[in-house]
Amino acid sequence: MKRILIADDHTILRQGLKQILAEEFSGAKFGEAGDAAQALALLHKQTWDVLILDINMPGRNGFEVLDEVARRFPLLPVLVLSSTPEDQLGLRAIKGGASGYLNKQTAPEQLVEAVETILAGGRFMTPALAARLVAEFQRGADRPRHDLLSDRELQVFKLTAGGKSVKEIAGELSLSAKTISTFRSRVFEKLGVKNDVELVHYAQQHGLLQGS
Repeated sequence: MKRILIADDHTILRQGLKQILAEEFSGAKFGEAGDAAQALALLHKQTWDVLILDINMPGRNGFEVLDEVARRFPLLPVLVLSSTPEDQLGLRAIKGGASGYLNKQTAPEQLVEAVETILAGGRFMTPALAARLVAEFQRGADRPRHDLLSDRELQVFKLTAGGKSVKEIAGELSLSAKTISTFRSRVFEKLGVKNDVELVHYAQQHGLLQGS
């Protein structure tokens, strides 16, 4: 049984999304949020398998919610569904941690495909958005790897390289040890290192250790 949270300020749209997805995901349970505050409250209240998130909502916008999810619920996949064309916000959403981006004008079949892909652990992007992401990566090929880290990942990287344990970092950042371990795994992957020794060596090479 999948648990799908839909955050959008238009009630009719939420109902439409539920109807489309309920036909494909038998027995799925749905949650609804009309703004960022409601979405975050539901995220803290129970566990979800995927969050379908609108960008333009009352109060805090979707990007603020996306940032909160990346910090508090790093294992939760997010599909951004927005009325804004993907060439304007798609790349920003993916770089912000979203697992996929779709325009609200998309066909129902593509929505279902996106959710299926994300639930399976993949990322969903249209060919055009994927091409933009590749081009962005190629433009940044000469940048150091740590420039690819998010603010939180960079923070965990520096604390780890400074000798802090997962438990110590969790306490310092007021996050769970599981969340810190997830950030560590992402750091290792992005930097191409296999253990703490190689991580410290990378930090020394790039002058990222405190006092270096």
